Order: sequence, then structure tokens, then C-alpha cells
Amino acid sequence: MVDQSSQNEDLMQDSNLNEHHHSSEDSFQSLIEENLGAEPAEKVNQDVGAGRGVYISTYGCQMNVNDSERMYSLLEMQNFVPVQTPEEADLILVNSCSIREKAVHKVYSEVGTFRKLKDKKPDLKIGVGGCVGQQEKENLIKTQPMIDFVFGTDQIDNLPQLVAQIYTDKTKRISAKFEHRAPYHVETLVRNPGVATFVNIAKGCDNFCTFCVVPYTRGREKSRPLQHILADVRTLIQRGVKEVTLLGQNVNSYKDSGIDFADLMAAVATETDIERIRFTTSHPKDFNQKLADTMALHNTKIMEYVHLPCQSGSSRVLDRMNRNYTREHYLEKIAMLKKSIPNLVLSTDIIVGFPGETEEDFMETVNLVHEVGFETIFAFKYSPRPFTKAAKFEDQIDEAVKTERLNRLFDSHDAMAFEMVKSYEGQILKILVEKADREFGKVQGRSTSNKLVHFLGSPDLIGKTVDVKITKAFPAVFRGELVQ
Repeated sequence: MVDQSSQNEDLMQDSNLNEHHHSSEDSFQSLIEENLGAEPAEKVNQDVGAGRGVYISTYGCQMNVNDSERMYSLLEMQNFVPVQTPEEADLILVNSCSIREKAVHKVYSEVGTFRKLKDKKPDLKIGVGGCVGQQEKENLIKTQPMIDFVFGTDQIDNLPQLVAQIYTDKTKRISAKFEHRAPYHVETLVRNPGVATFVNIAKGCDNFCTFCVVPYTRGREKSRPLQHILADVRTLIQRGVKEVTLLGQNVNSYKDSGIDFADLMAAVATETDIERIRFTTSHPKDFNQKLADTMALHNTKIMEYVHLPCQSGSSRVLDRMNRNYTREHYLEKIAMLKKSIPNLVLSTDIIVGFPGETEEDFMETVNLVHEVGFETIFAFKYSPRPFTKAAKFEDQIDEAVKTERLNRLFDSHDAMAFEMVKSYEGQILKILVEKADREFGKVQGRSTSNKLVHFLGSPDLIGKTVDVKITKAFPAVFRGELVQ
């Protein structure tokens, strides 16, 4: 295994570098106030927005989607008005993902497209946040002159103050300091939660997988207090929410004063009136018998769908990834889950072409996919990320080899997935209706096993759980008919 203390030392060095590095150019440094001394929220002018339009472009994971909702809510409190296109906006935010190199390039490309808008509307303000904001910091301000400010993942709640200062003194700013010692106290802010929504329970990660930039862009792991989460869920229920997904980078390592994730799940199931509970993303090393038993005990509320990233089917590659489990350990977890939850449905994340991956290693991954029987896989080519150990490994895989292996993996899984979903045809599933397409008289919702189902129905079904007979099943979506 990769030495954990070495990983921690690397993080501290990188964090210190990024938190305290300053440009030697005095003219550039005068533009930057890295550790923003923001006013307390109550002192910020409540009419900073003055009816201005705000547009947020979002890339990445569910955490980023949830963060964008939070940004919109915070800015609406300051009288900004959400708009549908960048052209309508007076304030544009790019909430970015840096988990893969392509996503970072996409941010730079999109910001570049805003240059013409800035030329037409000189008062347009542009900010970049999310993981790319945390990672790139000064480089964004230096290389993209149309950007007015950059803010990190731990500075979202300071966004109203930051924007107010941008409009007041027109000075470019970077606010990307991690609040390492501050407790994780936030309230779920979602403008229109609908039927199903996310609730953050933890953020950051302490695992230091050698391929992953999350500890550097999201910071160290923190959990919210149990009672805060329960209060959030109760409030969301009052707003019409029927289903919550508990969200964290490593959700099942949650801990709060002796309370673990299984305890939290049981509390949400028994101490609130929520109808359905899901969670993502879990780590195999933290998935224990207690959690499986809790899911089984509260199976009327906790859905039988589990997303459990394996990343690779090769123990040798898993060791180099610092995943803290072997192929055999992973399969033991799967066997334990299937025994505890007989109707379990599984999905996973896979990285293809990790440094040093041989053809034999790759085939072990393909074989694992079939042995476990994942109904859904999310697979990606390995992408070297800044600050990570794997980016420094010398045995990088050729891009063409990565592409060929990824395509083979998808082809192999597709054949299996099409066969697996045939068993759903003719079944009657419980569908929580989430949306309606009034033009075509259709509605859509999800089954307890997280299958997206479309069927004929009226908008008044939204928020209701109905019986639907599956008439046609594809790996990504089902078609069905309402059982009267």
C-alpha cells in the first residue's frame, strides 16, 4: 500500500503551497486578496444584485450540482435574478469540476467564449468556482483577463460578500482558503427541490487515492451534525420532497460524536417522514455489515440500489491506487451485501488505463464486472491530475491503449446489461413520479432500484408513488404502463 503518512505530508506541502504562494510580480499581487476578509453576512447590502441577472454553468458531480443550487439561493437573497442564458446575465459563474483533465480544459474553453459578452457588456462580472477554482486559483486570473474573481469550494457561503466587493471596488480577487478548523454547519438551500433532492451530510476526503484530486480541491473530511441533517430533511418534507439522497465524497465514512453512517440512515428512516432514502458515493472499505443490516431493516424507506466504486478489478492496480482493499475484499463486500439485501442492484465506477495497468490487469476488471453483475457502470480513462502521486508514475499508458480498453469494457458490459434488464419486463415496479411532459402526456420517475421509467400519465401524478408495469427495458431507461 502507498504510505498514508507520506500522502498526508504531500497534502500539507501542496496545501501550504497553494494557500500561501504569492506572485513575485507586485503589480499582479496588488490585484489579489487571497484570504478574503469578508463582512459578516448580515452586514452585506441585501440589494447587491439590484435585479441583475445571474447565470451559473455547472460541470461535474452531484456535489457540484448541489453547490450551484446553494449559490443561486444565496444570490437570490441579495436580489440577483436567475436567467437561462449567459447572454442575459450580468453575473456569470462557472462551477467547475477538475476530476479529469478534459473537464478543466472545458472550463478554460467556456470562459474564453465569454470574451465577446464582456466586450459588449463591460460591467459583466465573471467568476470561477468549484474544484477548478480551488485548483487553478492564480493561474485563472493570470491567463484569463476576463475573469473578475475566483472562489474555492470552502468559500461558497462567502459568495454574497465576495460579489458585493467585486461590484464595489472592482478589484480582482481570489478567495480559496480552506476552513480546516471550522465545523461543517450548513443548511440545505435548494430553490425548487421538487420531489427528490440532495442533502449534503459530509464533504472532503481523507483517503488520498493516488489518482484523485478531491482532497486537494474539497479539503479534509468533515461531517455535519446529525440533528442538523434531520432538521434539513424535515424542512424539505414540508416543501413537498418525498426522496432524499444523502451526499458526500465518501458518504459512508460519516461520523458525528460516536454516530456512524448506519446510525444516521436509521435516524433519517425512523425520525422523519421521508418516503425514500438513497446515498452516494460510498467507499468499499467503509461498507460494513452494520450498514447492510440497517438497509435491510429499513428496506421500506432505504432503497436497494448501491453505487460502490471498485475502480479496478486488479489487486495490484488497487494497491497502486491506494484503495485500501483487494479484489478479494471487494468481492467479499459484494457477497455480504447480496446476502443481506436479496434484491440489491449495483453500479460502480471504473478507471481504465491507470499507470502500469497491463492487459491482464484490465481483463481482471472486465471479469469483475461480469462476476459482480453490475447493471450500470461509469467508466473513464485515467487522467493525470495535479498534486496526485499517480501523475508522477513513470509507467503512464498510451492514450490509444486507454481508448481501446475503455471501448472494449463498454462493449462487454453493454452485452451483459441488455440481457440483465430483460428480467424487468413484465414486472410491476413502484415508481415515484418526478416530472411530467405535458406536450406528450407522459410522466417519468424512478423505481426503488433507481431505474428511470417513462409512461403515459397526467401531471397530477407528480409526487405520488404508483404501480407501473414495465413493457420494455433498456439499460439506461425503461418504458411502462400505469397499473390502474
